Amino acid sequence: MAELVTMPKLGFDMAEGTLVRWVKAEGDKVAKGDVIAEIETDKATVEVESSLDGIMFRHLAAEDADLPVNTPIAVITAEGEEPSDEEIDALVEQAGGKPSKKPAKPESAAKAEEPKPAEKSPEPEQESGETPAGGVRSSPLARKMAEEHHIQLANVEGSGPQGRVVKVDIEAYLASQKPAGQGEAAQKGGGSPQPLSSFNLGEVPEDEVVDLSRLRQAISRRMQDSNQNFPHFFLTRSYRTGALMQLRKELNALLPESDKLSVNDFVVKAVALALRQYPNLNASLQDEKHIIRHGHVNIGVAVAVEGGLLTVVSRDADQKPIRLIAREVREMVGRAREGKVRPEDIEGSTFSISNLGMYGIESFSAIINPPEAAILAVSAVQDVPMVVDGALAVGSQMKATISADHRVTDGAEAAEFMRVLAGYLEEPMRLML
Repeated sequence: MAELVTMPKLGFDMAEGTLVRWVKAEGDKVAKGDVIAEIETDKATVEVESSLDGIMFRHLAAEDADLPVNTPIAVITAEGEEPSDEEIDALVEQAGGKPSKKPAKPESAAKAEEPKPAEKSPEPEQESGETPAGGVRSSPLARKMAEEHHIQLANVEGSGPQGRVVKVDIEAYLASQKPAGQGEAAQKGGGSPQPLSSFNLGEVPEDEVVDLSRLRQAISRRMQDSNQNFPHFFLTRSYRTGALMQLRKELNALLPESDKLSVNDFVVKAVALALRQYPNLNASLQDEKHIIRHGHVNIGVAVAVEGGLLTVVSRDADQKPIRLIAREVREMVGRAREGKVRPEDIEGSTFSISNLGMYGIESFSAIINPPEAAILAVSAVQDVPMVVDGALAVGSQMKATISADHRVTDGAEAAEFMRVLAGYLEEPMRLML
């Protein structure tokens, strides 16, 4: 029996999504669990898996279409079954959608099918009617760049998972197409120094207008709303991290390479334990008269991805050992950067951490991630001069800044939280108990 596939709701606040790419073509066999399409939401590009077995009989939506959730997008049938257009329209109407025939092919595809003069042999890279994606596994940003530069993705070697073409691959391809010889004069010995005016620094690029991705637009809306409507206050504290770094070194010496612990793993655990004592920071404002103090301590970890930022969620981090926190966060980060994020990976955080320590940042403050009440900005671990037992010495130190919503909490409470956090970070064996 024919079954409909609808635009999935990938998050409580998702209203619509973009059908980025069909992975399964019409006529392909589909098994339960197979990836059939890529959907771009406000937060990520997600691979949608089939819940049915059968044949991909018909696509009801074209690639790049923006569709509300629960809109029918495809028909999957049993092998050998061929429902009529009227039967398909009836299914769509039953699902609350508008009956429609097989979607018209995009203009680019129509042009590609036009007969070409026999005497001309097509030039793959210059063929104007062919869609650059060409069915090649690629990220949305890579496809956009390929279209802008008239690149056939089939000619680009992908470095992503399963040969997926990503932004860096397009950049590398563009670099490889530049004329050779630039900089040769600088490599030749001898001669007197050239005046600065004689150096050829290349042409100044034209101004470029870039469309904001759905993710970038969502970040813009949420951060603008938070910055304008949440009364932020900020507190910064320094933490001595010598004992933490030594414990991490000793533990990592016992672990395989795939299970190594990061500083951030210890921070997630320490923050989760400290939040137990300060429920107003593990909270969100429901309305003008009510605060929701969350029972679960779900720590959101900000992750840089192509085109923006995502927050993956370590659920019940206060109840998990650091090694499990590390493994789960590592797996979620991997899925987020590969475009395979799951809805449960990015939903439900009650407090967030933004860590820029890996970039050598000494101190910064972060914007609260609505509807949460606070976020912790973590900076780099550095060797700095400090006084130890009355004498000047070199020690390991890290700064962290909490941004909190003044409608939910106050400076004294946030300061107490930062003090308790110091107890866990500066005596890290307490995190192992």
